[in-house]
Amino acid sequence: MTNWQNSAEAFSRKAAVYDAFGEGHENLTRMRQRVYDHICAVMPPGGYLLELNAGTGLDAVNLAARGFRIHATDIAPGMVAEIERKIGRGEGNGRITSQLCSFTKLEKVTGGPFDGIYSNFGGLNCIDDLTAVTRHLSRLLKPGGIVTVVIMPRICPWEMALLLKDWRVAARRLSGQVTANVEGVPVATTYFSPRQTRRAFGPAFRPIRQEALSLITPTADNKSFARNHPRLYGRLVRWDERLSRWPVLRGWGDFFVMSLKFGD
Repeated sequence: MTNWQNSAEAFSRKAAVYDAFGEGHENLTRMRQRVYDHICAVMPPGGYLLELNAGTGLDAVNLAARGFRIHATDIAPGMVAEIERKIGRGEGNGRITSQLCSFTKLEKVTGGPFDGIYSNFGGLNCIDDLTAVTRHLSRLLKPGGIVTVVIMPRICPWEMALLLKDWRVAARRLSGQVTANVEGVPVATTYFSPRQTRRAFGPAFRPIRQEALSLITPTADNKSFARNHPRLYGRLVRWDERLSRWPVLRGWGDFFVMSLKFGD
């Protein structure tokens, strides 16, 4: 199978357990809120947003509660089915629509033009060429529209600190690409620097805001540290928030969040 087919299969399998993993996960909840705050700071209030790699719709529901309208898209049928279940239960207050669509096939997106586009938690790391996505975005956006992407970079201090415990985890991002095992399915994962990301958008897009996400706090897959070490975790969070926008450091972490403006 191609990596696109693998991704669709892997994340369809993941859909059944994805929401449960986030329950009681203090660090992941904090990370999501940081992304929502970033989006609210750069997107027009009440704007019409296109979500790429929407997963089970958790982000769409939360942003709809903040007044946005969301067209949520994903390549995985299992994920889109979860979004539609949420819509059917009335989550999102009628502000969410969904579509099965790969982010490399955005010419098929219904709706638009959009005030903004966003992609959360490294979905775009499942491709090795960001221009496969970015080449579509100008057609989908209104002039002055905003794109926010949450990307996994090559340098993650938390993982690098594990050098003596597990050198493979500490060094895996430095190679630029690894094959991840997602619910038993191999998915190629590519790590991008902020410079590579900006270059992929081209001159029509101007960066307006960037910050690190979990620079010195645990990675999103670590559910136990905050629970087992609450005082240390609290101190790390405070320092993480202070350092997250510093030059150079804002491109490190479990992820970085970058927003760019189209057209002016």
